[in-house]
Amino acid sequence: MRITEVFAVVFNAPAFCLFCLMKDTVGSLQLSAQETVTASYQGSVTVSCQYDQKFRENTKYWCKGPIYELCRIVVKTPKNRPSDRTSIADDKEAGVFTVTIHSLTKGDEDMYWCVIARSGRNIHTGVRLQISHTVLTPSPTPTKSSLGNYEISWWATLRWILFILIKLGSAGANARRNTRLTSATRNPQSYR
Repeated sequence: MRITEVFAVVFNAPAFCLFCLMKDTVGSLQLSAQETVTASYQGSVTVSCQYDQKFRENTKYWCKGPIYELCRIVVKTPKNRPSDRTSIADDKEAGVFTVTIHSLTKGDEDMYWCVIARSGRNIHTGVRLQISHTVLTPSPTPTKSSLGNYEISWWATLRWILFILIKLGSAGANARRNTRLTSATRNPQSYR
């Protein structure tokens, strides 16, 4: 494989990188929730999952498990069939669905997922539930992002910087290749 073919393969990657950069950023603007929720043992907890209004008619669900792709659905809309201790409610006007879990035990401590079902890949965001044996006073917990808040995380910023560097490298490689081709056209003897 010639060097120019290697550059062509390597620098066609920016399109793929752009897709990877946009995937999480766009998803986080469509669905958001608290990253970590702490609740008292034997108490109750309510988690709010805020979503973009274009998903108001989509099915929403709450599932449990450390990996989203393998999580077990606990409750889902629209029928609001509560499990023994968990219920879900979808406020379509506000663009928020809430999940409430009662009589919390240590076994409830796990990773959970707010999910919007849609054709193709579902939109999801993780929420870690921690159970405390002490009575907690409510305190604000930072959210990943709010729909009206376009604050970009450090990881999203880093991915954009890497994307731009790849594009600049590609442009530089093309400029060098074009310069060599122009020189070779003017003086074909020097490149044999």
